[in-house]
Amino acid sequence: MKIGIISGSHREDSQSEKIARYAVTQLEKHGLCDETYLFALADNPLPFWDEGLWNGDPKWDEAIGELREELKSCDGFIVVSPEWHGMVPAGLKNLFLMFPGSGELAHKPALIISVSGGAGGGAYPVAELRMSSYKNSRICYMPEHLIVRHAAKVFNEDSAENDDEMHDYLHARLCYCLEMLAEYTQAFQQIRASGKTSLETYTNGM
Repeated sequence: MKIGIISGSHREDSQSEKIARYAVTQLEKHGLCDETYLFALADNPLPFWDEGLWNGDPKWDEAIGELREELKSCDGFIVVSPEWHGMVPAGLKNLFLMFPGSGELAHKPALIISVSGGAGGGAYPVAELRMSSYKNSRICYMPEHLIVRHAAKVFNEDSAENDDEMHDYLHARLCYCLEMLAEYTQAFQQIRASGKTSLETYTNGM
């Protein structure tokens, strides 16, 4: 079982990527999957979508061919998104445009982790991802999600940089979410194996 982790921040050394890497560590430490794949937009900027993606333009194979194969091999996902001006970053939204109705994300469970630097943010990316990013990709967001506020004060390698109370709570909540994701991921393998999730007839969602 392979879990893909997508860090949606374009920024280098972002809190989102820090948290994505922490999630990878916990998945591996607790034996919740056999393999992980981390894709960070800060290191791998994608070109903006254009119609060449639909028309077989060879530039798209070069741009996203390797990513396509990695995502296709994943059984479940974690999507980590910062909240920028109350929104999901443009690069993360653009990523979902790359994989509509082609099966890389389809009928695979995903955990949303939203990241905020302050005390009250983080809810908008959860709502935005649930509202719009699933339609054609067919990604299946779990009902559980995690909002990490005061992100600079938790999940740091140097424990002296953490607020102990916040870190301990969010660590426990993250582990709870990851264990649930592992169960969903196993269950959805059976759903995809049923043959009832074909995208050939209806490539796009309604």
